[in-house]
Amino acid sequence: MSKGKIPSQSVGSAVKQKRVVRNTITNVRKNKGSFNWRYLLLGFGFSGIAVFSLAVGAFLALSLSGTPLSQARLTAEEEAVFNNEETITFDSLQIPKLSRPVNILVMGIKVLTTDVPQEEYEDVGYHALVNSFEGLSDSMLLIRFDPNQDHVSVLSIPRDTKAMVSGWGRTKINVANYHGGPALAAESVSNLLNDVKIDRYIRINVQGIEKFIDALGGINMYVPKDMKYTDHSQHLYINLKEGEQNLDGDKALQFLRFRYDAYGDIGRVQRQQSFMRALVEQALNPKTILRLPEILGVVRSHLDTNLSTNELIALSGFAAQKDRSDVKMVMLPGNFNQPGEGELSYWLPSRNKIKNVMVKHFAVKVEDEEQTTYEEFNPRRLKIAVQTREENRENAQELVNYLILNDYRSAYLVLNSNSQSLSKTKIIAQQGDNFSAARLRSELGVGEVIVESTGVLNSDITIQVGRDWEKSPFNLQQDETFQTISYEE
Repeated sequence: MSKGKIPSQSVGSAVKQKRVVRNTITNVRKNKGSFNWRYLLLGFGFSGIAVFSLAVGAFLALSLSGTPLSQARLTAEEEAVFNNEETITFDSLQIPKLSRPVNILVMGIKVLTTDVPQEEYEDVGYHALVNSFEGLSDSMLLIRFDPNQDHVSVLSIPRDTKAMVSGWGRTKINVANYHGGPALAAESVSNLLNDVKIDRYIRINVQGIEKFIDALGGINMYVPKDMKYTDHSQHLYINLKEGEQNLDGDKALQFLRFRYDAYGDIGRVQRQQSFMRALVEQALNPKTILRLPEILGVVRSHLDTNLSTNELIALSGFAAQKDRSDVKMVMLPGNFNQPGEGELSYWLPSRNKIKNVMVKHFAVKVEDEEQTTYEEFNPRRLKIAVQTREENRENAQELVNYLILNDYRSAYLVLNSNSQSLSKTKIIAQQGDNFSAARLRSELGVGEVIVESTGVLNSDITIQVGRDWEKSPFNLQQDETFQTISYEE
């Protein structure tokens, strides 16, 4: 018998095996530090891929000696900001599973030595990064794990978003954590997002992100353009070249921190979503999942969360069973302001579009009967950007022509020298309208629908043309009667 193979068993022995697994887990929960991992792994081995995924979640949480990754103590008043309804149940093997959708506020915190009292850190001669959670939120995400819809929704909130922060008025939302920690940040986000309930929070210091990527062995992804920036005062040196590559922790942090182009922080949010997409696909690789206890141990001191051990198990098991199409990412709808001299630059949220995103992806109920519904499909109202590189202009223009012929009157061409060469066309629901994107995909007969905000900012849907369009039955020869509508991005 080859190693790892289990011989077929009788019904009686299978029942006995199930009882052994249940007893093993019960003993683990009673005495977390004294058990043999091999027995637990063997028990889960009989139960198939789905249970294996949940087992990994158990290993993840139990490897932390049963204690949550909590670095901050919340007062009773601060704890009351978060929704304390029960989030988990237990299956027949006594493994925790999500019993309802869970909304988690995730914040990436960047703190420099100049942000904290001088006596706390040694003066190193420049503005160095320090491991602290008491700073501005450099990035902010609201993530919904939804067992009812069987998917994960991610909303990126730009750090320059203008929002009401209790006690500080209308200001940039990234100051909320600095002034009031995770509770004030959660309260501010909830107010911004139609009173959505927030169950838990996670704060990670940017140094932890660097260590996490190094522990993963780097992350493979496409860098859309050359990125170069120098700030001697922070010892921040960004120097990345365009192309597909493996980013180690230092280079990944360069990629995530770069915002020195025309779109500023909004462009950075788009790149962060691309990064998250690549991270999810690689981190949920079975080989990587088995190493998560070790990996998380490396970054443990850089994490702060009010998630319980059992919730960590349930969330890990749920996420481990999701594929690319189950993860939907959108950016907070809004526009840039036009600041005058001496005024701050803000991302101004669009209330109506936020309402639609929250209804569609976060199940927030609203009483306004005039809200837009995605089911009211009207091709003429959709702004569709067909994005491609110069060398693929002909195929892209043929697609624009086809769309205009089929009543998509607001289709237009966008030439972007930083676009990635794709084998498969991407139909990106830029504003989260996956219903219209799916309708468009069925009409085109090619491509894949992706819900994220990595396309053209002012579009409803961005189509990034791949080589599969050449084989589409709807591919037309360039029609001279159509005007080529394009602009350089």
